[in-house]
Amino acid sequence: MTEASIEVRDRPWAKVDKQADRIREMFAEISPRYDFLNHFLSCGQDILWRRKVARLLKNLGQGPALDVCCGTGDLVLEFFRVVQHRVPLVGIDFCRPMLRLAQKKAQKKSAKIWFIEGDGLNLPFPDDQFAVVAVAFGLRNMADLQRGLGEMYRVCRAGGEIAILEFTLPRAPVFGKLYRFYFQHILPRVGQWVAPNRHEAYGYLPASVLEFPQGNSLLREMERVGLRHLWHRSFTFGVATLYVGTK
Repeated sequence: MTEASIEVRDRPWAKVDKQADRIREMFAEISPRYDFLNHFLSCGQDILWRRKVARLLKNLGQGPALDVCCGTGDLVLEFFRVVQHRVPLVGIDFCRPMLRLAQKKAQKKSAKIWFIEGDGLNLPFPDDQFAVVAVAFGLRNMADLQRGLGEMYRVCRAGGEIAILEFTLPRAPVFGKLYRFYFQHILPRVGQWVAPNRHEAYGYLPASVLEFPQGNSLLREMERVGLRHLWHRSFTFGVATLYVGTK
């Protein structure tokens, strides 16, 4: 773990319901408006974050690469922008409506990407397969963080990179307070209005981020599964952070 690692003080996080059926149904309900809301609520920053991830991963060109909890495929499509047809790309998600959207987007871009319906807690791949295993805004939705990390580690080959892009809470005093107010009060209302759903997905979003380990806490979880040479990079004043480790 690097000395430059960000530090977030441990705190008692609230428990968020992450039962697989609930999460699957929640994302299925919001799938038609999912991409629009991601871009709108982040002011387009989520596009730039994924683009930066694709450019920062050194092993991406070696392939193959796996996008876990790929959703509508935005991250793996950014991988395709970088590597084109040179290496195999795979996206996996357990929500079928999200995968259908991902497949349509890939077809429009003539991107050769294999999309598989499957669970991130039980990846249907042999050990030591991928040069890059990445997840964007999906690891915190898994009911078992260590099992999810362990599966990513298992299917990553020796020397490969594991990358996690996740929301974090900005630490700057003024901006941090403003962002928290937006994140916890405005975003859920706008999200529920634009994409009504029974599970209040955009109330779940800030609740799950508040519960999820950040900074050194997440780096320690990555270290526990065996990852080394850990580093991180924050985006947009700390609104999102990329964590990377090597197997």
